[in-house]
Amino acid sequence: MKALQIVEPKRTAVVEVRPPSCGPGEVLLRIRLVGMCGSDLSTYGGKNALVTYPRIPGHEVAATILECGEGVPEHLKPGMDVTVLPYTSCGACSSCLHGRVNACRFNETLGVQRDGAMTERIAIPWQKVVLPEGLLLEELVLVEPLTVGFHAVERSRVTDSDVVVVFGCGMVGLGAVIRAALRGARVIAVDVDDAKLETARAFGAQLAVNSRKGELHSQLQELTSGHGPDVAIEAVGTPATYRAAVEEAAFSGRVTCIGYAAEDALLSTRLFVQKELDIRGSRNATAMDFASVVRFLGRRSLPLEHVISRRVPLSEAGKALHDWAENPPLFTKIVVEVS
Repeated sequence: MKALQIVEPKRTAVVEVRPPSCGPGEVLLRIRLVGMCGSDLSTYGGKNALVTYPRIPGHEVAATILECGEGVPEHLKPGMDVTVLPYTSCGACSSCLHGRVNACRFNETLGVQRDGAMTERIAIPWQKVVLPEGLLLEELVLVEPLTVGFHAVERSRVTDSDVVVVFGCGMVGLGAVIRAALRGARVIAVDVDDAKLETARAFGAQLAVNSRKGELHSQLQELTSGHGPDVAIEAVGTPATYRAAVEEAAFSGRVTCIGYAAEDALLSTRLFVQKELDIRGSRNATAMDFASVVRFLGRRSLPLEHVISRRVPLSEAGKALHDWAENPPLFTKIVVEVS
């Protein structure tokens, strides 16, 4: 069967790989659609420290069950359309022992630490199957990236009295915008692209700031009556946005970081103490976050035409990665039609 492989930084190939078998406790999936993630872009560019090469990317999945192995519960049947929890957990590290399996010390995400779903079939443990009945394939493929933003809002303890600024309006940032707005917060979206800011407005951001068209600090001060936002969510992964999150957060504010920065950021650590900031990381997502996103998508309130920037067949997925790397602001979500 065919798969897209990132052979080495900035070089891809469609290769033949051995079809998987369906073992006990496993479900064999026919992959229908796969979304390209920022981690895939980092892998392509040689900036993902968690990846070894060659690597088959892909962990944003819409699939159809082909076969169920021995011991799989009867509610999972061939022909069902599903998505997947693409993470692993060891059950024995400190995160797992505290019930935070999404942050497992030894996690291996599909397409990152292990080969992913940008291939025709994969076999996974049945416990990793998410069965959101009634969702379209185009919605199923958006579940995982939205959950990452939803989880960041959970980590930030957002309430309806908060002003929340979200740095970055890619798919993960949009998830944070949506979830914060659903919580009743006043949401400010920050990006360098006006089209992405308009999309953020459509998904619940009341205010939008293009940080290339004016001084960021003065704009945020004006929008927050001189206080700064109660919550700053970093969803880009650059030293500049990490610094901005810390510098712009209000006194006694909360800063939550999602993005992986390729380079370390030089931060004003005095602000940690002076402002008494709560600074938190946010990694992956939980089963509860998946359930929240599925409920949201079930409302049919997400205009897919604003989110999916390009759909390509597997044969053109490598070129799509190249195009994205050449001009990141042009794309919100690239979806690969695998089968």
